[in-house]
Amino acid sequence: MRLPALAASLACLTPTLVHANPIDERQSLMKERGQIMRALGPIAQGREPFDAATVMDALEALNRNAQAHDVAALYPAGSEGGDAAAAIWQDLDGLRAADDKYKDDVAAAFAAAPQDLDAFRVAFGPAAQNCGACHELYRD
Repeated sequence: MRLPALAASLACLTPTLVHANPIDERQSLMKERGQIMRALGPIAQGREPFDAATVMDALEALNRNAQAHDVAALYPAGSEGGDAAAAIWQDLDGLRAADDKYKDDVAAAFAAAPQDLDAFRVAFGPAAQNCGACHELYRD
């Protein structure tokens, strides 16, 4: 399917982020995350067929992306702007806690290695909910 090619393309992009500025780097990570979620969301909603290999490839990519999101490095003082809400710099501890929960939930979904739609929905649900909750608080 398209997902392995997408994951490979995005994996090649990630090393170039090391030299980017924090705004560009966090926006790139979030764009990548959005692409992966747009692949997984329709499967979870039953609008696309469940395929275990495709889901596992996407969960692996999502886990890599989540683990690469370093709040301290990506949101230093003076890097306000982009799609990030001012609330981030007023509540870095809250963002860090939300990010840690998301990382844990994505890692758990990947570790669950769901082999059917019902198992996927159970494993993926918490990670998907974290995205919406974080956007409500920390995205302009």
